[in-house]
This record gives sequence, C-alpha cells and structure tokens, in this order.
Amino acid sequence: MKAPDLLQQLIRFNTVNPPGNEGPALKFLKGPLEAAGWQCKLLSKVDDRPNLVARLRGAEPGPNLALISHVDTVPADPGEWSRDPWSGDLVDGYIWGRGALDMKDQVAAETAACINLAETGWRPARGDLILVVAADEETGAHFGARWLCEECPDEVRCDWVLNEGAGELIDFDGRKLFTLSVGEKGTFRFTVVAEGEAGHGSIPRVGVNALLKLGPALANAHRQPPHESTPDTDLFLERLLGHPVEDTDEALREIETIDPLVAKLLADPMLGVTLAPTMARASNRENVIPSRAELVIDCRTPPGMTGEQALERINSILGEGDWKIIFNDPVVGNRSDYGGPLAEAIEEWVELIEPGARVLPQVMPGFSDSHWFRKAFGATVFGFAPQRMSLAETKPLVHGADERIKVEDVELMENLYRWLPPRLLGTASDESS
Repeated sequence: MKAPDLLQQLIRFNTVNPPGNEGPALKFLKGPLEAAGWQCKLLSKVDDRPNLVARLRGAEPGPNLALISHVDTVPADPGEWSRDPWSGDLVDGYIWGRGALDMKDQVAAETAACINLAETGWRPARGDLILVVAADEETGAHFGARWLCEECPDEVRCDWVLNEGAGELIDFDGRKLFTLSVGEKGTFRFTVVAEGEAGHGSIPRVGVNALLKLGPALANAHRQPPHESTPDTDLFLERLLGHPVEDTDEALREIETIDPLVAKLLADPMLGVTLAPTMARASNRENVIPSRAELVIDCRTPPGMTGEQALERINSILGEGDWKIIFNDPVVGNRSDYGGPLAEAIEEWVELIEPGARVLPQVMPGFSDSHWFRKAFGATVFGFAPQRMSLAETKPLVHGADERIKVEDVELMENLYRWLPPRLLGTASDESS
C-alpha cells in the first residue's frame, strides 16, 4: 500500500470536527491493518467517534513505540478554495484537501508504513509497535487521545512516541536543519471581566459602562512579556545559529537579520509567554450600556509554567484595572528531554536522508495530543513528520484554504516510519535465528 494513495482516500472522508464523524475513516484503515496481521481495536467514549488502536506484538518484553496521529480536521469553506476540499485531487505533484497537512498526511504515512512492515513478515524483537489514530484532537481530545490515556491507559501505554508538530527542512544561513518538537506550550486562555451598571445608550451618563473599563487592558494586550531563557530555548538558539548564546534578545535579532520568517514563526513564539486578544463581548443590544464586558485573550506559556507564574506575567502587561481575570480550562504545558534512543535514531535517519543536516529541537507554540502521552506515561514524545516543503509554503496552508502537500513529502514520512521501528525494536526473526 502506498501512502500517497491512502492519503487521497482519507481526504475524501469528511471528518470536520465538530461533529467529527471519524468512524468510517477509522474502519477503512482497520481493514488492511488486520489483513496484514495487526491486532486492532476501535475504542470509543461515544459510539460514533471511535479511536483506532493497532498493535504488533514483540517476541520479548521491551519499550513500546507508538506512532500516533488524529484523523479529524478543522472546517473548510469550499468558496475559499481553488479545488474541492474533500477531493483528494493529485495535481502537479501535490495532493489537495482538508487535512493534507494537518494531519491526514501523517495518518497515511504511518498507517502505510505499518501495513507494509507487517506484510514483509517483520515483527519486533522486543516491545510492541502501537499505531494510534485518534478522534477529536481539534477540539480538545475529550473523545480522543486524552480519553484513551486517562481511561484506557493499558491499551496505549508506551515509552517512545512520534506525533505531529514539526519536521520541516529549513535552510538557515547555509545550514540545513529538520525541526523537531520536544514539547508544547501550555494554554492559559483567560477572560478579563469588568462589571458596571446598565443604562440606556441615549443617556451615556446614566449607568456605568463596563466596556470602557476594559479599554486599558485591550490597549496593553498587544505588548508581550519579556523573553525568557530555558534549556529548550538555549538548545534551539545554539543549533539554529551555530554558536552558544548568552543573550536571548540579541540572538533573536541575529535570527531576524538572517531570516525574518524563521524568527517570526519559530523563534519568537517559543521564547516566553505570548498574549493574543481574540474575542470581546458586551451588550447584546446596540442601545444598551453594558453592565458586564468580557475580553478573551489567548495566552500560551512555556512548558512547566504554573497558573500563578502565568498570572504574574499577565498582570505585568495588562496593568491594574477594575476587572478580574478568569482562566478558561488552563493546561500546563509539558516537554521531553531531547536525547536517548529515539533522538539518536532520528538523527541517524536524518544523516541518511540529508547528509550534513542536523535536527533542530523546538517547542511548539500550539498544542497537540503529545501532551496526554507525556502526562500519562512519562513517555519521550517528539513531533516529527519530515517534509521538504518550506515554512513559507506550509504555515499559511495549515487550517487555511487550498491545503495541500507534495507527494514526495508523504513518501519521505513513510520512509521514516518504516525505517524507525526495526531500528528501535529490532527484528524478531534475526534475533531468534
């Protein structure tokens, strides 16, 4: 089975979340996996939104390797696209459709690699290879990876995990680097709430306008807290620039001089707390002075930062005001140390595919299912879906119109996912002979 063909077929399943409707796509994947010898289960919190967990057992106990992904996607407005978002069209070397980059490409590559490995007769010498294709990643994983890790831990328990989050090959100042995610920032979205007194809009001096109280908070929210140095940022800056870094701000200026896009998309977001106002609510009538006003701000924090520490940074930017701050379902970010067998194997593969290139560990500014596997099992979890499409090309397409991926990048991913399991888990037939 070829990964590009599988991707085209997967795109044709409309799995926009909500509602998700992941079941038909996952049942489609289950068939060829079982035919190749995989033990497959469809596990679900609710009947119509299953998760596919497939296992290839090793001859002996050992560390488990999990290849994880999600099959749900964000919405797509066909009126904004050049082609049908669910066509899976192959045009000029690109496969088009919602999910082509996030992340049915990786679903297809991992699944095809797993099918093809099993069909050759390969089995792990030690530990199990686990394939997890989850539902509901785009809206919080309440029916997907979070539920699996919390409610069905024995089905997905693992030591090493590969997921989404990075993998672009960048050419920076003459050096080639593959990005790799070692962690995700925390999400501390919050609502700034101001209270007032309602009144008629035709008499502004009657009542107390709660919306006006939020003015200073909104005016300051464009500012960002100072950059902060962590072991992850230090390693990222040193590998990117090719020399040790003593001053984070000076390093960022150097990156901006060399490649402003790398500075904006990769470096700046991971260097500390970020704030982005996204929603505002006040009166529900245009002639009523609001008695309550709310400003929602998307706040992302470095891995490990607590709510108390985040609030300290937030207050330093917004200042004092007649309002209160309420966190909206906060999640502390987490990370994995870069090193050990999984990192060594990936670096070995990178050298085989792109001699002279290096791995560039980074922290994702967004959030992924990797979080739940680290939290549940203490697993080493990296985001790595290698591709040669540039940052400038891929970033606007993820969750955007005309999402597409190069066929050769899907093949590159499959190459990694087929090469890596025997490298980490061994080959049963070889060790038993």
